Amino acid sequence: MIQLKSRWLTAIAAIVISLATLAVQAEGEMKPFILASTASGDIAEKIDGVKSALTGKGFEIVGEYSPYPTAHIIVVTNDALKRAGANHERAGYIAGQRVTLTRVGDEVQIAYTNPVYMAAAYRINDDLSAVADVLESALGAEKEYGPEQGLTASELKKYHYTFGMEYFDEPNQLAEYNSFKEAVAAVEKNLAAHKGGTTKVYRIDIPGSKQAVFGVSMVAEGETSNKYMDETFIMGEIDFKPIRSTGHLPYEILVTGSEIEALHARFRIAMNFPDLSMMGANSFMNIMPSPDAIKESLTLGAGGEVDDF
Repeated sequence: MIQLKSRWLTAIAAIVISLATLAVQAEGEMKPFILASTASGDIAEKIDGVKSALTGKGFEIVGEYSPYPTAHIIVVTNDALKRAGANHERAGYIAGQRVTLTRVGDEVQIAYTNPVYMAAAYRINDDLSAVADVLESALGAEKEYGPEQGLTASELKKYHYTFGMEYFDEPNQLAEYNSFKEAVAAVEKNLAAHKGGTTKVYRIDIPGSKQAVFGVSMVAEGETSNKYMDETFIMGEIDFKPIRSTGHLPYEILVTGSEIEALHARFRIAMNFPDLSMMGANSFMNIMPSPDAIKESLTLGAGGEVDDF
């Protein structure tokens, strides 16, 4: 009996040590989205309360839209996010964080992008944990979610999906103009004309730099449209888990100096869905033409020339 008890204690000790080891290994891992809360009801009746909570904590609402009937996205910024956008010449992507309301079954999921995760993915050195804290105080924070296993800051700063796939510093070059002013005006003009199925959701100018980031909705319309650039189609293929990653939208166009770029879709999608399978149901295979289709759409939205990609 004493020997048996000793073995049980040894086994329990081994399990405790194993769990402690896993906790240490998981320390520092992050996921792209944070679930604030879930509740019954309709999206429409919750939007004003969410917006009031955000503005009450000092966030500026720069744009909002409903990409499809079961989702509403609110894009916010503040001084800390704008300062982070000036961290380097391509850091402007961080300036707008997305707050989402998504209806799944009988529940509305309220969530937002994880600014600390996004900052690491965009290779920004600023610590945005304070921004995450303010979002939590405004909306709550039940848990981080997205992939089954998170990524550390060091992993995110050198992240790409797999061999041959693009990194953060390999964006699509969409167009080039004679000046920053001319480039921004061109984006405004072409998004207003819905070139390539694009529509402006927001614009944030980054203080102290020649950067402006635009949030862009992409919708396939008309007989000649390409469904593979359509955000509803793409999300229908990749956003299938019980807790939705609606904050993947909208995509961005970044004006930096006289040049206009967008993150390559194979990076942009993978950073938010790093555990998306390569093949099978709900996989990259189902949206294989999407990176080129997105590039074409955003190029037209920037007033650039479309080549054979």
